[in-house]
Amino acid sequence: MRDETPVLTPQMLLHAYQAGIFPMAESRDDPELFWVDPRRRGIFPLDKFHISRSLARHMRTANWSIRINSDFDGVVRACAERKDTWISHDIARLYSRLHEMSHAHSIEIWEDEELVGGVYGVAAGTAFFGESMFSKRRDASKTGLAFLTTHLLRCGFTLFDTQFLTDHLSTLGAIEISRSQYHALLHDALQDVAYFDAKPLPSLQDVLQRRTQTS
Repeated sequence: MRDETPVLTPQMLLHAYQAGIFPMAESRDDPELFWVDPRRRGIFPLDKFHISRSLARHMRTANWSIRINSDFDGVVRACAERKDTWISHDIARLYSRLHEMSHAHSIEIWEDEELVGGVYGVAAGTAFFGESMFSKRRDASKTGLAFLTTHLLRCGFTLFDTQFLTDHLSTLGAIEISRSQYHALLHDALQDVAYFDAKPLPSLQDVLQRRTQTS
């Protein structure tokens, strides 16, 4: 069902995530949006993210710096720079407002001063709702996910929602569960609170050590 409300507030959007639904638009310029509650939901068990040997080698040798929330809007714009995108201008504006309210966050991959990869999402309770990611260099988005899952685990998050399961995410450890299972996990995750800035980003050594132990 399409939303006919003239003005959707960031508070309303956050409440929608807490109810287990998320917004999408047909295109970047679409003034309307629709709500999605998939029958099958993708999630990342936070202690099961898989780093392959080739990815670990690349992460060690890549000349990248990993930052948190230094250019949130830039990450959203880069994620929307596709021929077909569900991130409309209005949705991007709402995410920017949630970021200002400390409810939306980004992990960014920088090469010198160029943003070459990143992932962003929304936080509520101990749940993190992953929204989108992009990569301008090989393995940049995978590296962002490796840092993000490790950071979420260290900060006390219990649920990482990927919305849909793709072949790409499956190779990294994501799984698919039923709608009812997801809503039960979400209910539990909303009983407590975790803070995205509770700890600094983990070091590369910490990410690789944790992930090679669980891969």
